Amino acid sequence: MNKKLTITILISILILTLVACQASSMLPTQQSNSLPVATQVSQQVVTVSGLSGEQDQFVSIYKEVSPGVVSIKIYDVNGNELGLGSGWVYSSDGYIVTNNHVVDGAAKLEVDFPSGFKTYGDVVGTDVHADLAVLKITAPADVLTPLRLGDSDQLNVGQIVVAIGNPFGLDSTMTTGIVSALGRAMPSGTSSAPGGGYFSSSDIIQTDAALNPGNSGGPLLNLNGEVVGVNQAIRTTSTSTSGDPVNSGIGFAISVNIVKRVVPSLIANGKFEYPYLGISTLDVFDQMTLDEITRLGLTQFTGAYVTSITADSPAARAGLIASNTDSTATDVLSGGDLIIAIDDQPVHRFDDLIGYLYTKKSPGDKVVITVLRGTEKVDLNLTLAKRP
Repeated sequence: MNKKLTITILISILILTLVACQASSMLPTQQSNSLPVATQVSQQVVTVSGLSGEQDQFVSIYKEVSPGVVSIKIYDVNGNELGLGSGWVYSSDGYIVTNNHVVDGAAKLEVDFPSGFKTYGDVVGTDVHADLAVLKITAPADVLTPLRLGDSDQLNVGQIVVAIGNPFGLDSTMTTGIVSALGRAMPSGTSSAPGGGYFSSSDIIQTDAALNPGNSGGPLLNLNGEVVGVNQAIRTTSTSTSGDPVNSGIGFAISVNIVKRVVPSLIANGKFEYPYLGISTLDVFDQMTLDEITRLGLTQFTGAYVTSITADSPAARAGLIASNTDSTATDVLSGGDLIIAIDDQPVHRFDDLIGYLYTKKSPGDKVVITVLRGTEKVDLNLTLAKRP
């Protein structure tokens, strides 16, 4: 099996479903919301008191945030509704953030507010790599409720998060869950890289908060009511009777720190420029067996193993070395550099490398890539280019 991957590692077992699609008329099956009866009165009082405090916090978040979460309806040139997604008010001058895949291909966009106000939106900028888009609308000041931005670098696995959006067209729906994982990287899908494969988006938050078709573009929030992510996709193998993907407890959101970098550029320039290395890698920990690690002579179980380098790329000019893989190889060959750090930041997986570049660096910046070349540690100076 040829394991050559692009810089934007495409994990073959990961099946992602973007969660914006035409609204379904199906409603969730009703289930009992009864709670088990506490066996001791004192335990029951403590439990109810704790739930009451948490409940009040959720109620407060919803009241504060939901007025700024919008429904986005997508129409073709003939006025036929193609789909529905979510978005949220970024600023008081009428900028709305959503996913690129929500608005892609739309001839007309209708933006509906929970207050009942409706207007049309114009796309001012899109970014296929991060799957972000910005709309501009005209609306009265009292309709626009900008959401507060948090800091996704402060998130921890296990932290409670809240999603608000329009799943299956059910407007202003709130769901809750936890942060399941941080720093995921996912393929950009429609964004091809030189030499084949796809670029990837990075710094992705994984959550078990229920996301379904129509949630795309809506905010993921912390318990302070601050946006920490933009809901984007789910992994699932299940569909409803109408063919819509169904939540399986694995959802993904673009981190708000990516939003903070990309959105201002989309507003100002209509696009965002990403830094570029020009390598293909394999994660030692995730994608190599112990037999492969031993055969390649690798001396540690983490890092990004370089399998190919694009000609005349920053990586090629800096002197990185790829493994002796060719197009007919059925296995990973030896000889490649093992990337273990960038600017002294440890690289345990490819996600760490691309995440650092996404959130900290821009084209033209200089970085130091630390590699293991056999048993020797080598620092390579590299100037990042614009992503082609």
